[in-house]
Amino acid sequence: MKKKKRSDCPVACALDLIGDKWTLLVIRDMACGKRYFNEFCRSPERIATNILAERLERLVRAGLAEKYSSEDSAGRDAYRLTAKGKSLGPVLSALATWGEANIKGTSARMSPRFD
Repeated sequence: MKKKKRSDCPVACALDLIGDKWTLLVIRDMACGKRYFNEFCRSPERIATNILAERLERLVRAGLAEKYSSEDSAGRDAYRLTAKGKSLGPVLSALATWGEANIKGTSARMSPRFD
């Protein structure tokens, strides 16, 4: 069953999907090369495992990421951004640029790649 949109506003709909405090960080981590659940857990923001599992599932359901069987480690699931997920690159870049310019003490330590 599809969840009813609260409005047709594209900003509201985008925020309903990626506007919580964790989802864009998971997308950032995928863009920085993280693929495995335990790698996401080691991010500096320390996302709780239950929240991480829910966010990964949500990203897969929304078509922003895909879950696949790792070729490096048999029986281990991995995640990667889809083209739709990669299209958030300019959004993340703009947020990072704004944060560095306007929030004292911030610095971009990761280099996401959306190609």
